[in-house]
This record gives sequence, C-alpha cells and structure tokens, in this order.
Amino acid sequence: MDSLDLQVLTQARDWLASGHRVWLVTVIETWGSAPRVPGALLALRDDGRVCGSVSGGCVEDDLIERVRTGERVDRCTLVAYGVTKEEAARFGLPCGGNLRLLQEPLQTGAWIDEVLARTARHELVARRLDVASGSVTLEAAARGEAFSFDGRELRALFGPRWRLLIVGSGQFSRLLAQMALALDFEVICCDPRENEATVWDVPGTHFSRSMPDDLALELQLDPHSAVVALTHDPKLDDMVLLEALKSPAFYVGALGSRGNTAKRKERLALFDLTPDEIARLHGPIGLPLRGKTPAEIAIAILAEIIAVRHGVELVPKKPDSASTTAASDVAIAR
Repeated sequence: MDSLDLQVLTQARDWLASGHRVWLVTVIETWGSAPRVPGALLALRDDGRVCGSVSGGCVEDDLIERVRTGERVDRCTLVAYGVTKEEAARFGLPCGGNLRLLQEPLQTGAWIDEVLARTARHELVARRLDVASGSVTLEAAARGEAFSFDGRELRALFGPRWRLLIVGSGQFSRLLAQMALALDFEVICCDPRENEATVWDVPGTHFSRSMPDDLALELQLDPHSAVVALTHDPKLDDMVLLEALKSPAFYVGALGSRGNTAKRKERLALFDLTPDEIARLHGPIGLPLRGKTPAEIAIAILAEIIAVRHGVELVPKKPDSASTTAASDVAIAR
C-alpha cells in the first residue's frame, strides 16, 4: 500500500467522528485496463465528498450521485462497473476494462486509530473484513503478502509511510527533499556540521544534528526506508553507509564519481560488511539521465529510488553499482 491509503483512512475516521455517515469503497477485482489496482481505497461521505480514488473519475461521479440521490447501503455491497463495452466507455474504463468494488459502511473509527498507530511504528498491518457481518480484525502482516478477496473475506495491507534519510544539507539535498515531499516521502535530513546546520530551510521535513550512523540506528531503518549520502565527506558518508547497508533499507546510495565509489567500496570492505552488502550500494548515485544541474541530478536520484522501490528491471547503468533487480528483493510490494 501507499500512504494515500492512510490519508483516506484518516479522513474517513474524522468524517465519522464529526457525525457523517461514511462508506469505504475498495477495488476488489479488475479485468482489462482498469485504472486502479485491487486494494485501491476511497472514502465516500454522505454529502458526496470523497477522498482517494478507485478509477479515473467517472466511477467516483456515479458513486457520489448514488449517495446524493438517497442510495445509502447499510451493509457490505458489491458494485460492478464496465460489464459491457458501453458501460466501460461510459465510466472511462479503457480497452473494455472492468472493475468490481466493495462498498462498506464504516461503523467505527477505532480500528483506523490502531492501524495509524501501528503504521506510525513502522509495522505492516493486515485488516480482515468479514463481508457478511462487517466485523474487522487486525493482525500483523509480512512483506510479500498481497491484497486478497475470496467473496467472504477481504484482507487488505496497510504499511508505514515511505521515508528518505538524506545525509548532508547542501543544495542537492534541499532540492531532493522538496521533490521527495511531493512524492509523499517522510524526509529526514542529517548534518552534524555546525556551519551547514543553519542553512536547512525545507518546511515539512525533519532536521537532525546527530551523527548519521547514530541516527540510522535510532531510526531502525526498515524496508520502507531509503538512505542517500551526499556530503562528500567520508567521515560522515561512510559511517552511515556502514549501518544502512546492513539494514533492510530498500535503497542505499552515495554521491561520487566512479573512482570515488570504487575507493569507498575498498574502505567499506575493511569493516564488517559482506560482499553482498557492499554490492547493495548505488553509486554513482541516480539513473544516468545525463543531467548537469542540481535539480536534474535530484530528479535522477529520485528516479532511481522509485525504480528500485517498484522492482523495475533496468539495464545495468554503471559498472559495480547495485542493480534495481537485486535491490527489488528488499522492496515492498503494494
């Protein structure tokens, strides 16, 4: 899942607490080129307001119209769209795509509070919904599990927000942080250098003057975490890499030329890192977009992070740099 689902749940809980009737609408099955994948979530309020999406827009319009005209389901109900070519065209489902939804009246926000608390602790949570009774139970989930629906029970996964630890507070870092925020990452910048710490001015991020390796341990880097070392200072970059490469972080990269990257790997090999752990390092960092400006380089770095997160198989871009194929082994599937 992604943090948009958590936003949908938060909004649904708040609407319910303010006295509105609220329905959760979940994509449970698709055929053809339906716009959203199974598990996609939407919250629908009794006055027609929505948060989230289950299609490109036309299906949402129909759901809103049903509520506004008085159709208020009081139990879990299956809704199908795009069964015929005419209906698929009407609801904007390309190539004859079809989708099936489950519309669920929200009875309580208590389970949402627990989901939000557990994901804030970087836990992966599964919600089980009994369709007949509408009862909800929560349980721990494991990486690699997926959304499922068998007609009687829905099981949806909710995971922690993706986060990015940036070491160094220079121009690249600020641009990278701003772009990562737009992609809904939680962003933490770390720079213990006194003269650098005063220039960090990116709203919505966290800043730390801790030593990077100490902060990496404190954050308990997990498979939803990415780490980029951008200081050019081996005393800072190498220390955080020593911790990050041993962690489950799905992406670890460092700024530097091929020559500097080779020397960095030689230094890392002197410590308690295995060859496989060192091979996880992405360096020179970023996809080879041939960009020269700080903004272009920041885009290249984020593009590589996104590719690795989604397990995109790319042609090896740099000799001795970690491949996205290998890194996808620790990426989280939605």
